[in-house]
Amino acid sequence: MTDINQVIDQMPIEVYERLRSAAELGKWEDGTVLSEAQRESTLQVVMLYQARKLEQTEHFTIAPDGKINELSKAELKKQFRGESIAEFKVQDL
Repeated sequence: MTDINQVIDQMPIEVYERLRSAAELGKWEDGTVLSEAQRESTLQVVMLYQARKLEQTEHFTIAPDGKINELSKAELKKQFRGESIAEFKVQDL
């Protein structure tokens, strides 16, 4: 059997994205529902990939040391300050 570290090292980003989508939605691209065991395994692979190959600093992502990045409320406010998602005029509503 192949070592999980080798699998992660050789995994293309497209495969990671498909696995992440399946873990998030609970089903594969063709609509087949993941079993609970598949979902758990897929989530573990996704988290391992994130920790080892992606440099993430966003809130609730996996850091290279395997810990979850948790930003304080103040850090999150600072991160999103001044960014508006959408603006509407009264006559548009």
